[in-house]
Amino acid sequence: MPSEVTQRQSRLRIEGVWKAYGRRQVLRGADLDVPPGALVGVVGENGAGKSTLLRIAVGQLTPDRGTVVRAGAVGYCPQQAVLNDSFTVLQHLRLFQVAYRLPSLARAYELMDVLGFAGCGRRRTGELSGGTRQKLNLLIALMHDPQLLVLDEPYQGFDWDTHQRFWALAARLRDAGRSIVVVSHLLHDLHHFDAVRQLREGRLETEETAR
Repeated sequence: MPSEVTQRQSRLRIEGVWKAYGRRQVLRGADLDVPPGALVGVVGENGAGKSTLLRIAVGQLTPDRGTVVRAGAVGYCPQQAVLNDSFTVLQHLRLFQVAYRLPSLARAYELMDVLGFAGCGRRRTGELSGGTRQKLNLLIALMHDPQLLVLDEPYQGFDWDTHQRFWALAARLRDAGRSIVVVSHLLHDLHHFDAVRQLREGRLETEETAR
């Protein structure tokens, strides 16, 4: 599925990033490096700042201090899906086809098959289960074949089969040279990562190496 990506085309480097909301300091000099062909996990307690870190990584938030370097097209799957309940799945795909300037929906259809919801194209999003909505949320992040993937608990609501399909897909993308960072809270997922970083007291610490 993924095309080959050279090492110069993908990268995420976060250096010395600080972020506060009012008097609440969330990030305190966080550093993260996700090179080409790496699948990095970010873990931490609820409220530790994981989603804030990812929003800064993709440019949705501006850090108070520090630098963020991104190389390559970005695919961002937020924790909360932003979908229009009155649109069908196919209408969402056509909307993002225009946004991404894609010549066709061939890759999107392939991903629908990989994630196991190929028969849902004409269904309105408001009629879908939570797990299927999340499949669409993930597909939108992947359909333009980005080099840098930033995924915030992307498998929420997935059944076990789709959960396994996701990790198989992530491994293929990593092996094709993508830079991938995934926020996870599931201990049994940690073996999928090349490296795991723990967000604690606003800093990222090396938790373990999975491979």
